Amino acid sequence: MDYKSSLIQDGNPMENLEKQLICPICLEMFTKPVVILPCQHNLCRKCANDIFQAANPYWTSRGSSVSMSGGRFRCPTCRHEVIMDRHGVYGLQRNLLVENIIDIYKQECSSRPLQKGSHPMCKEHEDEKINIYCLTCEVPTCSMCKVFGIHKACEVAPLQSVFQGQKTELNNCISMLVAGNDRVQTIITQLEDSRRVTKENSHQVKEELSQKFDTLYAILDEKKSELLQRITQEQEEKLSFIEALIQQYQEQLDKSTKLVETAIQSLDEPGGATFLLTAKQLIKSIVEASKGCQLGKTEQGFENMDFFTLDLEHIADALRAIDFGTDEEEEEFIEEEDQEEEESTEGKEEGKKFIYLHSFVPSLIPQQPEVPTVCEALC
Repeated sequence: MDYKSSLIQDGNPMENLEKQLICPICLEMFTKPVVILPCQHNLCRKCANDIFQAANPYWTSRGSSVSMSGGRFRCPTCRHEVIMDRHGVYGLQRNLLVENIIDIYKQECSSRPLQKGSHPMCKEHEDEKINIYCLTCEVPTCSMCKVFGIHKACEVAPLQSVFQGQKTELNNCISMLVAGNDRVQTIITQLEDSRRVTKENSHQVKEELSQKFDTLYAILDEKKSELLQRITQEQEEKLSFIEALIQQYQEQLDKSTKLVETAIQSLDEPGGATFLLTAKQLIKSIVEASKGCQLGKTEQGFENMDFFTLDLEHIADALRAIDFGTDEEEEEFIEEEDQEEEESTEGKEEGKKFIYLHSFVPSLIPQQPEVPTVCEALC
């Protein structure tokens, strides 16, 4: 029992050591020379060169006369990016300690007797080792299965040759997978950069769009205030004119009322002499008052403010048609809008001047009525 226990204790450290000496690329024990990466992981130089060439297919070899800068690849264990100089993997430092440990391990293994369970045995023939490979069934088997067993009619090959072929194929697949992972990582990095730039560009155009619309709002508010001010000015001018006419007519009414009262009192005068003394002057005052009754007045439609009406339908259509486009389209659209606005403004200004002069100016000129006769004035 003590002897078997010591064998188990002696075997476990060697098995653990063997696991530490396995290359992550070829899955075999490191083949000298062994190189150490900056991340402190080890690789066979051949395996390191395979993944380096796969990740940098256009890198020139050491025998080429053309000098070229180094490439890069990722450690298959920790994915750390290894940047190479112009020497490639030959510029990596050899791990002499690992190489010495491998030599000692191989010497120790060669000095140990081969245990029965260290080589896989055939399930059909328990005493036969698996030493050939059935190419037809694509499974490893033993010589007895080929001579007397189920693989009698199958094509077989030496196990070592198939082993080396599949090992090489697996190495190539690993190299292609590692190179593919590097390319995928590169694409992911590019997509992340594209995502960041897309967010930045979107934020920028949003800010620019908001500024342009804020400018439009400011222009509309300014134009609104300007047009309201013009309407208010026109309103004040017309109201001032009407108030002046009301005051004139009110003064004339008060004066006429007093003359009427005086004339009535004169008619009540019993004495003819007294009446005649004041009648002539009173009649003259009434005639002059009747002449003054013809003051200025407003024409029909004087209070109309329709000439301040705006036709904004084309501007509303233009606002609804706002959309993203090229700079050339925007410039053409702006030029067309400016031209239409100039033509519309000129037409409205001329129409307004004509309406204003026609409706307002004549009302400021007092009418010249015919002078009534004495009888008409008295009536």
